[in-house]
Amino acid sequence: MLAGVALGSFITERAAHAQYAGQMSSIVMDARTGAVLAQDDPDLRRYPASLTKLMTLYMAFSALRAGTITLDQSVPVSIHASIMEPSKLGLVPGSHLTVEQAILALVTKSANDAACALGELLGGGSEPQFAAMMTQQARALGMTNTTFRNASGLPDPEQLTTARDLAVLARHIVTDFPEDYHYFSVAAFRFHGRMIPNHNPMLKVYAGADGMKTGYTQEAGHNLVTSAIRNDVRLVGVVLGASSNGQRTIAMANQLDRGFDAEGVAPVPRPLVLARNTVSARRTRGGRVIMLAAASARHAPLEVAEAPTGRRSLRHGRRYVLATPVTGGHHVRLIGAKVRPATATTHRTRSGRSSRNHT
Repeated sequence: MLAGVALGSFITERAAHAQYAGQMSSIVMDARTGAVLAQDDPDLRRYPASLTKLMTLYMAFSALRAGTITLDQSVPVSIHASIMEPSKLGLVPGSHLTVEQAILALVTKSANDAACALGELLGGGSEPQFAAMMTQQARALGMTNTTFRNASGLPDPEQLTTARDLAVLARHIVTDFPEDYHYFSVAAFRFHGRMIPNHNPMLKVYAGADGMKTGYTQEAGHNLVTSAIRNDVRLVGVVLGASSNGQRTIAMANQLDRGFDAEGVAPVPRPLVLARNTVSARRTRGGRVIMLAAASARHAPLEVAEAPTGRRSLRHGRRYVLATPVTGGHHVRLIGAKVRPATATTHRTRSGRSSRNHT
């Protein structure tokens, strides 16, 4: 029986990887009505990668709304959480972080150790139990083709979803938790003396984009969920299985443009895209300029970070911001006729406890 289960999992993984290699799935919806404005193979079952964290965040927002957890509540870090593969904060077993820090870590760095720790808190100490709760919640939202097996999105052959289901989840995050949606636009936050920047490139390259989440594993490809608002029209878009960061960004921008056009919203010129996975950075040492090439594909991280932008998000007097300046030597790709320079500023986080409005 065990051999049969193992063989079934192997076949599932090989079939999904082989069937959809190089093929994208995408969809864009009106966030208010749920009307589908553009789509391309939206019902293929695929690996969500770190888009899984959108459901982890939905569950956290739901628990905050119910009062079963609080933003400043301590989240214990287990050995299991600490050994999660990157991206991660590097949490140490026996240490703690707050619920709000965990939320910010998921949104910005897509930290797998923070996701696991938060999932264990919400799942009564068990990540598998939390994954079962996630799947149950998915069914309640109408995500009929989605199954979760962990809180982070690290590879599991049985953890599957579709572009349509993720668009449904994104709509619910926007409409069910308007008091929490602002977290997705946080450019960076300070954790233990270091600034953690946001991975989401759409925040800086697409007019009106204000969230949500990136995702990448070798099996899943480059995934992205984005919400953008123009002229009081909010759209949610999903791209799964892109071959690169640049391809998923362009695909997302194109489908959102089609969606806004279908809604009668005038187009907006796009700025340049900074593709971090093809970046070379300069460092000066002893009067010499040293060129540092980007990581090779063989050592590619599970989540690919891209340069953040200096945007602000305010919540009850607390300011989360920041971005490091863009350094020389970056390769850029143009996706529009109008080019604006990339700028960034650095701000400090205000001290003090955060409060929460219940709506």
